[in-house]
Formats: sequence, structure tokens, C-alpha cells
Amino acid sequence: MRKIIYIGVLGAIAGASAFWILTAPETVDAKVIASLKKPDLANGELVFNAGGCASCHAAPGAKGDDKWVLTGGHELVSPFGTFVSPNISPSEQGIGNWTQQQFFDAMMKGVAPDGTHLYPSFPYTSYAKMQPQDVADLFAFMKTLPKTDNVAADHKLSFPFNVRRGLGLWKQLYLSDEPVIALADDASDQLKRGQYLTESLGHCAECHTPRGVIGGLKTDQWMAGAVSAEIGSDGKPGIVPNITSGQGGIGSWGASDIAYSLETGFTPDFDSLGGSMTSVVENMKLLPASDREAIAAYLKAIPAHANGYPAK
Repeated sequence: MRKIIYIGVLGAIAGASAFWILTAPETVDAKVIASLKKPDLANGELVFNAGGCASCHAAPGAKGDDKWVLTGGHELVSPFGTFVSPNISPSEQGIGNWTQQQFFDAMMKGVAPDGTHLYPSFPYTSYAKMQPQDVADLFAFMKTLPKTDNVAADHKLSFPFNVRRGLGLWKQLYLSDEPVIALADDASDQLKRGQYLTESLGHCAECHTPRGVIGGLKTDQWMAGAVSAEIGSDGKPGIVPNITSGQGGIGSWGASDIAYSLETGFTPDFDSLGGSMTSVVENMKLLPASDREAIAAYLKAIPAHANGYPAK
């Protein structure tokens, strides 16, 4: 019996050690950051708009001197609990004391300045594919925005979702800097730009792709539409549409229709984009027309899928 207990204790220690190692937060290589050029504020603003940062982190109507005030506080109610967006203004309550390394770690590795894992309600699984120079430009631009000392509420999560360390295992499955769709070797620069804007900066798949039981994206149904990860005011999740050319999707839309919808919010069948897409359009219309056209080209090129959500 003593021997069995001894083996059991050793097994528990070995298991705990393996868990601790496998779930350890990773950081961005400091040499990558050190090799970057001087930040470009104009590009940083473009990245900010493409990433839709204000949609989650700015309070409704919160602008000062025509600049976004990133006060935080937006609540995302999900089956895992309620996630609350933080203050990311350049104040002490926001990211004012963050180093460039800490900002990179948050954006590309999902790691907070204190070394804990960030929840993927912050779409770092998409931002992991960002070009490092764009991250540096974004950080520099965000430091030019107004400060706010607002302290956002904590997330409201129950066990086991309130144990951040376990996210290290989740990241082993779902955090990658590799593109999802393999483009042809001779793909045009426009298509490559569209892939980058859609898969990374715009993080479109975070809403438009179905998720598995533990919240990871089902990449074999890329952009096929999904049951929303967010629960509405009626206590039920909505449906995010299929944006591939498959059955139920946008196959009848031309590339120019997609680009026009991203700029105006109007669809080719005389409807309008609603829900959270209204803020997406507010961001997209600030981008160069060539970027909206690139996104449209990418969406027309990806594999077609039938709707990734159950029929009503």
C-alpha cells in the first residue's frame, strides 16, 4: 500500500510539473522587436481601424478632440461567462506603463504584463499573424490617443474558466502565426493583402467561423457562418452569416458588391448590414478603397462552405 501511495504521489507531481511546463506563457522574441524601424503613426492608425479596436474598447460616443477614448467596459456575454474589455488608453489604468515588449506579448501571444494568459475574447489568435512592424506602429499610434483613468470591471467567469493557467493548453491547439488558407504561389499582391486584412487585422473569422466545444475555431469551416459566441439581450445567441460562396453564403455577390457593403453597410439586395457589422463598417470605411477591394478578393477566393450553423 505504501508503495502504491508513493507511486501515486510521484505521478501527481510529474503530472503537475508537465501541466506547468506546457501551460507556461510564451513571449515574442526581443530580437524581432529590436530590429524594427521607427514607428509610422499613419500606418498605426490604419492598423487601429482595420483591427476595430474602438468597437470593443471605446465607450459609446466616447471621443475627445475627434480621437477615440479607449475607456473599456464593453461586456461580451458568452456561454463561458461575461468578458469585459479593459481600458487600453495611454493612462496608468490602461497601457500607459506598458513596454513595447509587453504590448507585443499581449497582441501576438495573448500574455498580460503580469505574465498571465489573456482570454481569447481578445482576438490574439488572429493578431498572432500580424506583421511585427504593424504591431509597433499600432502601439505608437495608441499612445497619441486621449488618456482615461476609467477602471473596467473584472471578467465574471465561473470555475474552471476562471483558471487562466489552463489557457496555455488551449493555445497549444489554437494559437498559430501561420495563415489559415494556403494561397497559390503566384497569388496576387491584392489577394495576399486581403488575406492579411481578413485573417489577421480584421479578425473576421472570430465571428464568422464556427467554434468547437472549448471555443477554438473550426478552420475546416472557415468563414462558413456560426452561432454567435455572444449571447444577446434576449438570452439567446444570434447567427453570424456565412461569407463564403457556398450554399447560404454570398456566392451571388460580386467582389465589387462586397467592397461596397464594407464601405456603406448596404447589400446588393437592398438590405443593410446590422448588428455588430455596423461598427465594422464604421471602421472599414476609414480604410483605403484598395484594402476593401483586397478583402473582397480574398472572400471570393476562399473555399466555399455550406452554412456552419444549424438550420432553423
